[in-house]
Amino acid sequence: MKPSKLRQLLAARTPAAPTPPPGPEQNARALIAAIDAGGIPLHPAKVNQIARELGLEVSRDDPVEATIARIRTRLAA
Repeated sequence: MKPSKLRQLLAARTPAAPTPPPGPEQNARALIAAIDAGGIPLHPAKVNQIARELGLEVSRDDPVEATIARIRTRLAA
């Protein structure tokens, strides 16, 4: 049985090169862009993780809004 055209095309394609994971600054910029577009952060722990990756010290008790303001300040510098 002859392989279908779809199988021939799939076999002929070259695999894509793996993309490196985004860095801390890229994650922070994506978070700020999502918030500016009208989104709200649903997971405060994720916001804290991004802030820590940027080198900021964050307490669990800090409000998310304060952490986001600190991330904005860090990115502006």
